[in-house]
Amino acid sequence: MTNYETNLSDNGWALLEPLLVRPDPRGKRDKYDKRMIMNALLYWVKTGCQWRMLPKDFGIPWFVVYDRYRRWNEQGVWERILCTLVEASRLQDGRSVSSICAIIDNQSVKTAYSDEQRGIDGEKKNKRA
Repeated sequence: MTNYETNLSDNGWALLEPLLVRPDPRGKRDKYDKRMIMNALLYWVKTGCQWRMLPKDFGIPWFVVYDRYRRWNEQGVWERILCTLVEASRLQDGRSVSSICAIIDNQSVKTAYSDEQRGIDGEKKNKRA
């Protein structure tokens, strides 16, 4: 296995591994290592390559990586990973795990055009709104 820049560190893997447990542990065990699948997915995200172009030295066929990505997406694993990483980042910065305020920005812009038809009512000689 080649060491890519996108590979998970041991600390990163320790953070994500609990989120990748199978919902039903019965049945056949996984044939491929989840860390290798995650490394292949991180490589795919970083490089933007096609699924079929994933390097063979991950030791996992591209369709297995794609299938696991799709399944994890359906199971909401990516949302859990994102929340976990945000919480870890906030703790590392010395902040509380959850935010206590939010900023909402709104902007109003006047436009020259609107949805309504505008024109001049010829009989009254004034603008019709």
